[in-house]
Amino acid sequence: MDSITQAVLGASIQGAMLGRWQGRKALLCGAMLGTLPDLDVVIDYGDAVAQMTYHRGFSHSLFVLSGAALLLTWLVRRWRPNPGYTGARMLLTIWLILVTHTLLDSFTSYGTQLLWPLTSPPIAWASIFIIDPLYTLPLLGAVLVGAVIGLGNKGLRWQYGALGLSSLYLAFTLAGQQMAEHRVQQALTRDGIQAEAMFSTPTPFNSLLWRVIVLDGERYHEVLVSWLDPQPPALQSLPRGLHWRESLRDSPQHARLEWFSRGILRYDRIGDQLVVTDLRMGMAGYHPFRFPMAEWRDDQWQPIAWVERRPMQRSDTARLLTLWQRIWNPQENVPVMAWAEELRR
Repeated sequence: MDSITQAVLGASIQGAMLGRWQGRKALLCGAMLGTLPDLDVVIDYGDAVAQMTYHRGFSHSLFVLSGAALLLTWLVRRWRPNPGYTGARMLLTIWLILVTHTLLDSFTSYGTQLLWPLTSPPIAWASIFIIDPLYTLPLLGAVLVGAVIGLGNKGLRWQYGALGLSSLYLAFTLAGQQMAEHRVQQALTRDGIQAEAMFSTPTPFNSLLWRVIVLDGERYHEVLVSWLDPQPPALQSLPRGLHWRESLRDSPQHARLEWFSRGILRYDRIGDQLVVTDLRMGMAGYHPFRFPMAEWRDDQWQPIAWVERRPMQRSDTARLLTLWQRIWNPQENVPVMAWAEELRR
């Protein structure tokens, strides 16, 4: 999730757990601690694929963060002891702030390596968009109220209420995901398609309209599903370019990206470059993670040693408006096929 969300989540947790003794300082300390795992962004891992796939790695590991919580608790109790609460309460507070950060990241589509250093693929439950005002605003409101009126009984109730409300909202997003996948499965059964894999995630800034990717051999199907749709959706079939994958068999970056994304990739030849797109994030025609991984030289594809990310297209408010209208109107035409054609250039 975005840094503001992580900060207000951490602030609200520490406010609820230690605000009675620390006062408003709990909000500031919790906000700082809530963003700690994301400091790995300052590390230079290498090329663009490495930067993408090593982010949310060791610094988001449940094992590492549990150890960090123990260390931080020991340091705080040694240098800034407070007789008002126990070391166990301090440990639980720090551990909850760090672990909820990485768990919340796992609810997005990016991928979080919760079990690092184990080599299992990153976890991406993908039930919430990386920026979702309905999740963030209750927490932000509670933190602002706590900062104004303090963390007495009334201020604490705001923290408890916001944390409960945000947790219920996460449960609602999981229900929406199940709804979307169930309706898409109905459409697949109707059309006699056996899916190789399915990936579902909400469209930008909401949890009402869902985008479902279905892998089907050389093609994939991109489907939009709203809570208000009266019947299973129509499938829109797009070329996946899977036949290009063999050209990247000697590319370590491609192997890493395929592991990271669980193979939910698209391949396009653009000029003399072979471009690989992570389909999980963004929208048809607007995907933030696209990488030229091979060049056509001397009558053959040669892997690019240092991979850079292709420049991302600017956000298009007209498309966001189209998606917003699609939430409420199943008949709204969303030109997914036309948008996806932009991936060829």
